[in-house]
Amino acid sequence: MNTLQYIDFDHFELCSGRQINLRLSYQVFGKSIYDNPVVLVNHALTGNSEVTGENGWWNTIVGENKVIDTNEYTVLAFNCPGNGFKELGETFSEYYKEFTARDIARLFSEGLNRLNIQHLHAVIGASVGGGITWELAALRPSLADYIVPIAADWKSTDWVIGNCFIQDKILNHSSNPVSDARLHAMTFYRTPESFSAKFNRTKTSRNQFNVESWLKHHGEKLNGRFKLSAYKMMNQILKTIDITHGEISFVNATKHITSHIHIITINSDLLFTSVENWNTFVELKTIKENVTIGEIKSNDGHDAFLIESQQLTKLLHPVFNLNNKTNENYKSSYIRNW
Repeated sequence: MNTLQYIDFDHFELCSGRQINLRLSYQVFGKSIYDNPVVLVNHALTGNSEVTGENGWWNTIVGENKVIDTNEYTVLAFNCPGNGFKELGETFSEYYKEFTARDIARLFSEGLNRLNIQHLHAVIGASVGGGITWELAALRPSLADYIVPIAADWKSTDWVIGNCFIQDKILNHSSNPVSDARLHAMTFYRTPESFSAKFNRTKTSRNQFNVESWLKHHGEKLNGRFKLSAYKMMNQILKTIDITHGEISFVNATKHITSHIHIITINSDLLFTSVENWNTFVELKTIKENVTIGEIKSNDGHDAFLIESQQLTKLLHPVFNLNNKTNENYKSSYIRNW
């Protein structure tokens, strides 16, 4: 069931008013969609629908006997249009700036309808995937039992928008755009403390700083597997997260959400900061009882959702432990992670 499958859309209308034709690709892991509770996983910026298996980018979290156990759950993952997975060939390069995170959420929602899925156990996503998770929750307030945004928030802050602006400039003006943009991105996916601990100003045998060599490796690695058009598209989606549409308050945008919202933040995240996530949690608690927050402790910044698998597993366990839905720790607002 984990082969790439497709749903064709004719004249899908973006929020900008432009109508496009596209193929929404997806993969299913575990049993068939109609045999087990379904979990929708929204991928990160350079991720894709291959969330588990030998090449799965999140196989420490999703898979047999993992916290999102494919023996107990059916895992569904869509690809964001234009992300280039499996050479689908759709780039939308001429008008990628017309796409928004809300458009992706609307497309995923219609994809669920086409698959006759009206309810999910959970929607979960990290980074830009967490932003899409928020957008889906606002769009369909009763879609899932649980909404789990990780290292994300309901809006792109000025800080996120500013970084995306710089990324877009690099992607459009550099002679080596994907690699150079990745060099810049890695400096705010991690932290000064993580760089110091990892490199400590050491040099290679060729008298190059190890941090420079490491950044160069990450740039070249991404350049070998990620298309320029895909990077532009995903950066645009990251920039446009905003469940209020810029028109209503956050409270009004979330007051109808019946799902349990479980926020997972990272104490050292420089992209979607812990402070912003805690502010979101506090504001939600004024209108919702079924909201909790957990925090990953790490010096590795935003990328800790990929690095700190044991901590993340612990924080996700109450959501995905089917045999212990009354877990006492989950009754508290803050799931402590010692």
